[in-house]
Amino acid sequence: MAKQSSAPPIPISRWSPLLSEPIDPADAVDYAQVFKALSDPVRLRLFSLIASRDGGEVCVCELTKQFEVTGPTISHHLKVLRETGLVGSQRRGTWVYYWVYPQTLTRLGRVFSPA
Repeated sequence: MAKQSSAPPIPISRWSPLLSEPIDPADAVDYAQVFKALSDPVRLRLFSLIASRDGGEVCVCELTKQFEVTGPTISHHLKVLRETGLVGSQRRGTWVYYWVYPQTLTRLGRVFSPA
């Protein structure tokens, strides 16, 4: 559970662009796809492992060691993240390397940051 801050809360109307003005239908579809992709615990953890990686990218061979699921399952989850535009990838020999698109993090951050 997150530690509670002693700072006064931000008024809910200023908490997020989602609450200060309605998002347009196209943005709602985009955000829903991203949130759906991140709603799976394995995908959320994969995204976190990739995003927090020093050097900005990580080999799939290092990611699979972090989970108790099969390699094909990890590949499926990475495909979902890739198709949603959350991560990019490049094959190098027998391995695939993944990175998070910085503009995606920026866009997601704006959704939940105070206005």
